Amino acid sequence: MTQPRILVTGATGKVGGAVVSQLHAAGVPVRALVRGEADFPEGVQAVRGDLGDPASLDTALEGVDSVFLVWPFLSAEGASDVIDAIGKRARRVVYLSSAGVGSEEEPGEAITMFHTELERLIEASGLEWTALRPTGFASNTLGWAEAVRTTGAVRAPLARLARPLIHEADMAAVAVQALTTDALLGARPLITGPELITQERQVALIGEAIGRPVRFEEVALDEAIVQMKAAGYPAELVEAVLPAQAEMLDDPEPVNDEVERITGAPARSFREWAVDHAADFR
Repeated sequence: MTQPRILVTGATGKVGGAVVSQLHAAGVPVRALVRGEADFPEGVQAVRGDLGDPASLDTALEGVDSVFLVWPFLSAEGASDVIDAIGKRARRVVYLSSAGVGSEEEPGEAITMFHTELERLIEASGLEWTALRPTGFASNTLGWAEAVRTTGAVRAPLARLARPLIHEADMAAVAVQALTTDALLGARPLITGPELITQERQVALIGEAIGRPVRFEEVALDEAIVQMKAAGYPAELVEAVLPAQAEMLDDPEPVNDEVERITGAPARSFREWAVDHAADFR
């Protein structure tokens, strides 16, 4: 096999893992950055490194042209050193940002401020770049899996919250285009799923996929905030995410056809995602 030319960070996550799989299936040499043991298809090179330790990235970046960057922290601390390390080896970075990213003047919600700073650093680096700005990921509903398996019910706030959730395979397909073609150079595409779908309906579709009913039991927003903090979620995350989601009840995220425009295939529905992940909920 020739020297790997694309490095995928977040390679054991849903989106990063899908990027690795799709690049490999297309015959593109790919290297996966990992912090520990991980299984990949034969021909995918796993190299240890940690974005929290830029000095550990030298081996992973050797011979790499492009990097798919997933930032795993809630602040931009240390990001400048990582981007400098990438810039010494690679020519292009494709960054998984957020639809909620702001600007230097208006950095947005607390949970997206680090995306604003990462985008700024990347654009100033001299690297070729693309900043992918997705709405919510369908895979975030995997947080309901244990409750679905054990109780047949999801207790959560905001039953009517409707979002255009994205299948990780579609997000990966967009990333692959940005990594392997020049079509998205210097672009910040807003990437959405194909339709707005409420949380209550998401739960019902998961039930259909696994062949048994699943209930949505709505709890008050204040109660959900207390429960999430008690479960160990960072307070700044909880206090940013849930109120922002509540605002979406009256001001939902947009829906577009960017997935189809960029990849040539329509975005997958949440129903399709639920079928693809039925085993996770059984």
